[in-house]
Amino acid sequence: MRRFVAHLIESLRIRKVMQHIELSDQNVVPLTNVAQNVKGLRILFVNVFGITNPDGSWTLIDAGLPLSTERIRHWVDMKFSKSPKAIVLTHGHFDHIGAVKELAESWKVPVYSHKLEAPFLTGKQQYPPPDPTVGGGIMSVMSPIYPRGPIDITHHLEFLPDDGSLPMMPDWKCIHTPGHTVGHVSFFRESDRTLLVGDAFCTTDQQSFLKIAVQNPELNGPPAYFTPDWDSACESVRKLAALKPAILAPGHGLPMTGDKIAEKLDTLARDFDRIARPKHHQRKEPAA
Repeated sequence: MRRFVAHLIESLRIRKVMQHIELSDQNVVPLTNVAQNVKGLRILFVNVFGITNPDGSWTLIDAGLPLSTERIRHWVDMKFSKSPKAIVLTHGHFDHIGAVKELAESWKVPVYSHKLEAPFLTGKQQYPPPDPTVGGGIMSVMSPIYPRGPIDITHHLEFLPDDGSLPMMPDWKCIHTPGHTVGHVSFFRESDRTLLVGDAFCTTDQQSFLKIAVQNPELNGPPAYFTPDWDSACESVRKLAALKPAILAPGHGLPMTGDKIAEKLDTLARDFDRIARPKHHQRKEPAA
């Protein structure tokens, strides 16, 4: 396995390859009518969202893959006709911040994140290495070639308030949901129980290339190969399940809505160790 992974890293050199990838229209899919005043865009295998406020201003949630800058700009021109008030990040993994620096510079807007994500967004620290042995498919095997950062957006970066308020999104609250990363956050709107989960969990099996391609909505845990703290990830899912959401807008997979959403999320929270946690990361029973 190690030799195979090393060969992939050497031969593919993803950072250089991705600079020359062109996305076809088939890989860029608008997610319409996610919820009231919530629009989405799926770029290859990751989603970004636009949240419109009652005063007409709006906020971009996450910034996609490194090759998605022009696609996001085009979507913004078509759907919003003006630049956002801010960019807010659920976390700083490469597939959620790919266009953030270029967009922040061109729009001249701040970028908000949880303060615990700071080392990865100010050029100081890489994320922990992925675990290609979690199973589930080729996406896990390929994970060692995914960029781990850091990036440096110091001049644009601001931190979300500790009290969970969102001045740029007054109808929403911010929820710290660590596990996938230390500063991962999700967003909840009480009025219609809409939940933007980032990568706290997914509505597709993010380890499987086939399931990503098919996009049948089903609740799964966070992307396993990039989740270092499974105890915290489990607690975060339980925290989100307690909100009893009616609409889910994930970072990976299709949005979901319906009467049984809360019940399905309760099941994921209750059976997290069986459904989501890799076998070699299972909780250790205390010694007798």
